[in-house]
Amino acid sequence: MSAKINDMYYAYSAIDDIKEKGEYGGVVTTIMKYLLEEGIVDGVVGVTQGHDIYDGVPTLITDPADVIKTAGSIHCGTLNIAKFVSKYLDGARYMKLAVACKPCDAMTIRELMKKGKIIEDNVIMIGVNCGGTMSPVPTMNMIRDVYDLDPKDVIKEEIAKGKLIMETADGEKAFKIDELEEQGMGRRENCQRCNLKIPSNADLALGNWGVIGPLAGKATFVEVFSETGAEVLGKVIDAGLIATEEPNPKGVKIRENVNNFMLKESQAKKEIDYAGTTGDIIDVFYQYEDEFSKCMKCYGCREACPLCFCEDCCLEAEGPEWVPGGYTPAAPFFHLTRMVHMVDACTNCGQCSEVCPCEIPVAKVWSTVNNKVREIYGYIPGMGSDDPLPFTDHVSKAKWL
Repeated sequence: MSAKINDMYYAYSAIDDIKEKGEYGGVVTTIMKYLLEEGIVDGVVGVTQGHDIYDGVPTLITDPADVIKTAGSIHCGTLNIAKFVSKYLDGARYMKLAVACKPCDAMTIRELMKKGKIIEDNVIMIGVNCGGTMSPVPTMNMIRDVYDLDPKDVIKEEIAKGKLIMETADGEKAFKIDELEEQGMGRRENCQRCNLKIPSNADLALGNWGVIGPLAGKATFVEVFSETGAEVLGKVIDAGLIATEEPNPKGVKIRENVNNFMLKESQAKKEIDYAGTTGDIIDVFYQYEDEFSKCMKCYGCREACPLCFCEDCCLEAEGPEWVPGGYTPAAPFFHLTRMVHMVDACTNCGQCSEVCPCEIPVAKVWSTVNNKVREIYGYIPGMGSDDPLPFTDHVSKAKWL
């Protein structure tokens, strides 16, 4: 079968155990297993469950029999898989990899490819739609306090029709996600303002949005975004490993509407976050002086950031004490130094805020600063020149930039 860029399908696995364990037909798992079995890649990168569903572990798999361990989604696995690929797998310099990636992973991988830190020809990106992820500990607290459930009893969580749904063996409980987020719960703050929900910068994008009719909940909506993606999908179909159908036109429209609604909500969140930040980049940075006054220069944000990749960090060239400001008062110069590296590169993945012990909204600061660069130069980190941009009727190009 010859697949082409922009083709769309409903698909589900023909492998029974994968179809049963994988979500929405197990197509991602099936594709990964095929690529490894056929030697098209040397390894598969995905996320496996650690201690529980709140513990996502980045994993390299080289045995096709182990690929099924990555089946299913872990919405509280807040890591950025790009860091794992670039730092611990040598940027795919010595092996070919198939990487399962949500949109911010894909953006960061693309940005690292531009900077020569990940080898583009050695990576196949199998993208998955993402409405947002949730920090593990706050989510467990929310499940106890708001849902009145034991977090250990939750087997799945999902965002659907504007609600955050928690599923247990006894059924489902749901609350409106916007009401939860107004109270500081729900998705991570960076996810709330994310501009990419369907990873159009990956080779394939897969998810359940838009699958309606008899296959609802049993199949995946697949869209092809590159020649590599078309070739891979065609081979898997020809091998008889997945079955496909033409998507229902109404389902295609529903998927578009879901994406547009989420982008519209993200734009509203950005306008709130950027409110009051005026002037040039340094002026914007200065307006976060109070937040940065809490910084104790632990360097956690630098360590967590997938785009901080210098082998010899300038901040430690002569020992960390050279950074002006000392250890106890505000440490703006540490962050100003990082800003030189981050001003064009931040993909709003939120890793920095996730680890900050002082609860400084670092990701929000970089997102605000980076937005200024986009306004001036039109540069969009994580998107290639040929990648389709997620503009919609609700979100104009000017606003997206």
